[in-house]
Amino acid sequence: MPKYSYTYKLLNRVLGKAIHRYDMISDKDRIAVGLSGGKDSLTLMWFLNERLRRVPVDYMLFPIYIDPGFEEGYSDSLSRYCLEMGYKLIVDYTDHGVIAHSPENRENPCFLCAKLRRKRIFEIAHRLGCNKVALAHNKDDLIETLFLNMCYAGEISTMKPAQSFFKGEFFLIRPLCFADENLIRKFVSQQGFPVFNNPCPTAKVSKRKEIKELLNKLYHSNKKIKGNIFRSMQHIKQDYLL
Repeated sequence: MPKYSYTYKLLNRVLGKAIHRYDMISDKDRIAVGLSGGKDSLTLMWFLNERLRRVPVDYMLFPIYIDPGFEEGYSDSLSRYCLEMGYKLIVDYTDHGVIAHSPENRENPCFLCAKLRRKRIFEIAHRLGCNKVALAHNKDDLIETLFLNMCYAGEISTMKPAQSFFKGEFFLIRPLCFADENLIRKFVSQQGFPVFNNPCPTAKVSKRKEIKELLNKLYHSNKKIKGNIFRSMQHIKQDYLL
């Protein structure tokens, strides 16, 4: 794929828009990047690494993969791929996925697994002297989280593009927050990124997948719906809420 393809330009534009609007990256930042092996995190790492060669901002990247402990994992394959791309992956072996899917926690394994994974990433980032943690959530993820929280947590909230933790010790950033999942999927296909099959037993039957299917039906009925939902999260009329 040509470096400056139309897909590349679109993704680079929305990533740059998010970085500048929320002041995500500064000179001398040490950024821990949550790398799951999925299309979103591979795309995020690729762009953050690629832009180092063309922007007047110097920062360091530390890709981290939290192995959830499932059988048939892909830590070794992901590590080899990262070396081929020019960066060394930090792999942390855990039993988070096994614990989250234990009989005592069948109601919401994804919530616990994500919580444990993020906690571990922060711990490793602290050890590495990082001041920022980059996660690869995209526009669709933010919309789906809004609906997940309304339907299953009884609150109106979602993930923020940039967020301070531990009294400013860390800043969590989501540079792909303005990127459509379909655009990322197209970029991954054109770029020829490898596919790492998720061994999680609930990957295909999660609450998020149910919400995604519901939203896709809405999107197919009217192409303006996704944009309107996303914009609504930035235009909240509190006088018209309970």
